[in-house]
Amino acid sequence: MALSWALAALSLLPLLDAQSPVCANLTVEPITNATLDQISGKWFYIASAFNNPEFNQSSRTIHAAFFYFAPNHTDDKILLKEYLTIGDKCVYNSSYLKVQRENGTVSKYEYGKEQFAELLLTKDPKIFMLGFALKDEQNKGLSFYTDKPEVTEEQMRVFHEAITCIGMQKSEISYTDAKKDLCGPLDKQHKEERQKEKEGDTALG
Repeated sequence: MALSWALAALSLLPLLDAQSPVCANLTVEPITNATLDQISGKWFYIASAFNNPEFNQSSRTIHAAFFYFAPNHTDDKILLKEYLTIGDKCVYNSSYLKVQRENGTVSKYEYGKEQFAELLLTKDPKIFMLGFALKDEQNKGLSFYTDKPEVTEEQMRVFHEAITCIGMQKSEISYTDAKKDLCGPLDKQHKEERQKEKEGDTALG
């Protein structure tokens, strides 16, 4: 993407916040250990809107998705375990996100380059958003996550207001459907495997 989040979000969002009340739910702040603790755990990918062609195409292939964040405070990394339902298959990926604390960004090497996203927290700790190149008209985008597969009207309103805030249309949003999820069995299998490992470690100890 043409602009890193360090330039895009930090310069754009305070301006938008001053001009438009719909931006009041977005907060762009440095990432702290408390922030990392807040986003730790299981999350569901609900919706997104992207002008970036690669991101837009990729997002529309995902029928349902959930993931786990396991932050490392010392290394400023987040272990990401993704469970994506694409077509009639469950696709599992494990990777790391880098954390840039001062800029409030996370990044991942994708599409041949390091992609940055601004971590956007709201007043509701059960949701968060990632913003991408918001000042770049051709590449800007926003994705929305919740801690449960069911989204309340108020939570969805927060996302819709944010979409309006960055100058995109609701018609550009692509949504997932938790009912189409095919990754539940694999997630359960992984949990059982981890439990056996813990029991084995306890026995050895």
